Amino acid sequence: MSGMKVGAVIITMGNRPDELRALLDSVAKQDGDRVEAVVVGNGSPVPDVPEGVRTIELPENLGIPGGRNVGIEAFGPSGRDVDILLFLDDDGLLAGHDTAELCRRAFEADPELGIISFRIADPETGITQRRHVPRLRASDPMRSSRVTTFLGGANAVRTQVLAEVGGLPDEFFYAHEETDLAWRALDAGWMIDYRSDMVLYHPTTAPSRHAVYHRMVARNRVWLARRNLPRLLIPVYLGVWLLLTLLRRPSRSALKAWFGGFREGWTTPCGPRRPMKWRTVWRLTRLGRPPVI
Repeated sequence: MSGMKVGAVIITMGNRPDELRALLDSVAKQDGDRVEAVVVGNGSPVPDVPEGVRTIELPENLGIPGGRNVGIEAFGPSGRDVDILLFLDDDGLLAGHDTAELCRRAFEADPELGIISFRIADPETGITQRRHVPRLRASDPMRSSRVTTFLGGANAVRTQVLAEVGGLPDEFFYAHEETDLAWRALDAGWMIDYRSDMVLYHPTTAPSRHAVYHRMVARNRVWLARRNLPRLLIPVYLGVWLLLTLLRRPSRSALKAWFGGFREGWTTPCGPRRPMKWRTVWRLTRLGRPPVI
């Protein structure tokens, strides 16, 4: 059994008390040493939680990355009090009792492994949505592989990665914050795995259910490129995503919100710019997803 310490960060808006309790129960049932959980109320009170679960109530909603960053710091600077942090959606549920132990073994066996993306499956049907497989060739969700990004509410991160490259970008609030962290981790030499045997049950949903979806997806896509890509690739990457957006034929209101966000991405501060090395561009390409799509 691995000796790596595991913690869990869960953010909540306080509106899913039953689902949150079920998730925390699934965390408590993990094999091996106890997984310490921290629940962050993102601008809302935290519902009743089991004894031993730490809670933090923020006076305002800091967004998904901001809330998760607060949860990271609850485990010491960059989460250093533990070796691994699980980030779990509050309406998810760990399907097996061995997920934490599988994470320990994976990180211990591969010193280059920095992040693990879990498979998300609908609890009723067992189906994994294509968008939840973090690679271009997503037709077989049961195939594990190296990948270039990860799923925000169903993952495990080695805290050494956070200490080295920093946490999630607070200013993104919602959308693409995982890819920003993934690109910085890959640029620092870490690897990311998608593991089909580590499962988080989560009801099938559409990301567009969020009112701010189209604006923030577009704005943050521009910020992501401005922060991380070599200048030569920025117009290529954003041009490809503009074309893909138009090909999907969104509604007039969605397209208006998208273009508003796209404009906002160019006219507002995006945070520090740290362009990835060209060898990282090549690494992403070899992993099947060059940073132009």
